[in-house]
Amino acid sequence: MSTNPWLLHRRTMFATRELRERNGTHEVPTLRIVPATLRVAHVLRKFNPAEWGGTETAVQRLFDGLSENDVENVMFCPQLEKKLAQEPLAKNGNTVKRFSAIVPVIGISAEDKKQMISVGGNLMSFDLPLILLREPNLSVIHSHALGRIGAIAATIASTRKLPFVVTIHGGLLDLPASVKKDFDNPNYGGFEWGKIFGLLLQSRKIVERADAILTCNPNEARLLREKFPDKRIKIQPHGIPVETYQEDHRAEARVTFPQIRGKQILLCVGRIDGVKNQKWLVEQSPEIFRRHPNALLVLAGAITNETYGEELKQQIRALGLEEKILLTGGLPPGDARLIGLFQESQALLLPSVSETFGLVLLEAWAAGTTVISSRTSGATQLVKHGENGWLFNLNNPREFHDAVDATLSNSSWRERLAKNGFELAATKFGVGAVAGQVKQLYEELIEEKSGGASLPGRL
Repeated sequence: MSTNPWLLHRRTMFATRELRERNGTHEVPTLRIVPATLRVAHVLRKFNPAEWGGTETAVQRLFDGLSENDVENVMFCPQLEKKLAQEPLAKNGNTVKRFSAIVPVIGISAEDKKQMISVGGNLMSFDLPLILLREPNLSVIHSHALGRIGAIAATIASTRKLPFVVTIHGGLLDLPASVKKDFDNPNYGGFEWGKIFGLLLQSRKIVERADAILTCNPNEARLLREKFPDKRIKIQPHGIPVETYQEDHRAEARVTFPQIRGKQILLCVGRIDGVKNQKWLVEQSPEIFRRHPNALLVLAGAITNETYGEELKQQIRALGLEEKILLTGGLPPGDARLIGLFQESQALLLPSVSETFGLVLLEAWAAGTTVISSRTSGATQLVKHGENGWLFNLNNPREFHDAVDATLSNSSWRERLAKNGFELAATKFGVGAVAGQVKQLYEELIEEKSGGASLPGRL
């Protein structure tokens, strides 16, 4: 097993520091070792640009930030039905490798199978273990998935004696009861033969097996620490390239969506799914349009739940609001058209049932837009009511309408909230700074895992 040059560099630094302290001098020896780049395997259970969501955005931003910090990233994610002409993350020295994944359920309907794949359900892969086992020169394995795919990553990390990090993107403990019930016991029907592999892989013990757990939500972190007091649990916010949202892209939005011209735009960004709760927003929209006849509601997001998406469209037709509500389809973050929609909007509306972070809030602030959000765990950590945005309870629509009224009728108030939000996004959530914290964690885990010996993991 060979010596890892990155670890050798780290140990040389520590030895040099110890030698200086022992000799009582601050002189630096002339010996210098250039550190090798950390090479990190990131494992996902879904990465489809056509169904882009918050996890994809968070991972993209993390990759960009880690690249700025000289970390080489290799993403492992399931194959798509249609091969992409260009992988969006295969840049800046990063690599994307796809593995075969299956839905391990007999008798599942085609619709439920598509839904399970679309939302990154508990899939199984038989070739991922060997692929991860053979990948050379890895320093860390970082899973962005729980379930069987995450458990495979944990098993191979243990086999290769590599640090194992898991990021909880969608929440694990800090979830509304209804969402947690669906999460723990999804009603897909059929016989789930994959459960035997879940038991063998210890998929329900992935948190216990991790060397570090990352979550973007302080309340999730608190609950995790209560349940797993001996684990290293870190609050790791998502980053955002603020400068990207400062470039003026309103023209691209107007050309693509001419309906927005001359309107007061209320924008909702997120995958079309029950958790994102767009139907509640449509239910409130007749009152919005009664009070503000020039308003236009724009729902930007890919349909990841076909049943919910069709119900949403039927609801819009039944209310006769086809001319007042625009569905744009999926628009990946950083897309000029989406940035233009943020910049054209008077407010971002976020009516989610559950949000562990709320990355779209930072995007809106970076583009100079006011935010109005339901009181989810993630939103309440970012939005200070009346200072940088509005918060409302889903069971009290009046709060929501009061926020919309104030936002659309008082431009100076709207601009003040947006400015305060921008300052928060720009000062605390830059991509490079956020990813730098993750790199530091990798370094600490590598040092601890090695225990003073050469770094394991190169097979």
